[in-house]
Amino acid sequence: MADKKRYVRYLVLLLILLAVALHSLYTHLKVVSWEEPISVQIIPINGDGSTTTAEYINALQAEDVEDIATFINREAERHGMGDDPKIALRLANELFSRPPKLPGDGNILSNLYWSTAFRIWANWSLIGAGPNTDIDMFVVFFDPSKYSQVDHSVGLEKGMIGLVNVYANSRYQTSNNVVITHELLHVLGATDKYYRENNFPIFPIGFAEPNKVPLYPQEKAEIMAGRIPLSPFKAVIPNSLDQVVIGEVTALELHWAPM
Repeated sequence: MADKKRYVRYLVLLLILLAVALHSLYTHLKVVSWEEPISVQIIPINGDGSTTTAEYINALQAEDVEDIATFINREAERHGMGDDPKIALRLANELFSRPPKLPGDGNILSNLYWSTAFRIWANWSLIGAGPNTDIDMFVVFFDPSKYSQVDHSVGLEKGMIGLVNVYANSRYQTSNNVVITHELLHVLGATDKYYRENNFPIFPIGFAEPNKVPLYPQEKAEIMAGRIPLSPFKAVIPNSLDQVVIGEVTALELHWAPM
C-alpha cells in the first residue's frame, strides 16, 4: 500500500511537470510571434507577515503597476513593433502562501532543486486563484523598516514565472516596478547586461546610449543592466521606468523585429 501511494505521488508530480512544460512551450511560441498581447499578472505576497506590509498590499491598485505595461508597449513601438499593446497586465488578489526560499549558496544543484520546487509551488498555488495568464510574477513585499535588504529576484523563462522581492512602501513603488520589469523580461528571454562582480553595466550592450559623446554621464539605464552609468566607476539605480530603456540587444532577445 505504501509503495502504491508513493507511485501515485510520483505520477501526480510528473503530470504537474508535464503541464508546466506544455504551458511554457505554448507561451514561448506566443512570445516569439508577438501576434497577440502577452497576459501577465502581478501576484502580491506578504513576505514578512507584518501588519505594515499587509496594509500596503491591501492599498495596492492596478494603476500602481500599470507603468510596467506602458513601458514595454512604449519600447516595443520605439523598436518598430507597431503601436498595438504587447502586454496585458493585471494586479491579482493577494496570495496567502509563500514560495520556497531561494538558496543562498549559489550551488547548481540547489538552484535546480529550488527552480523545480518553485514551479510546482506556483502551479499548485494558482489552482482556482483566478483566470489563467501567460506569465505569473509573484511579488513578495517586505517592510523596509525591518529589512534593509531583500533576497535577489528571479525570472524563469522555463516555467514562465518570476519571483520578485521588493519593499512595502509607496516611496519604493516606482523602483519596485523597475525590478519587476527586469525579471519579467528575463521570463521573456532577455539576459543580464552587467558585470556580476560589481553590477556595473557592460559596454556597449548595457548602455542606454552607447554612441553618446561624451559617453558619460548617461541619462538612462538599459533595463537589463539595471543602472545608469555616470562615470567609468559609478552607476546608480534608476528611480522609475521613466529613466530606463530597452536596448538593441535586449530587443533582439525579445524577438522584436521592425514590422
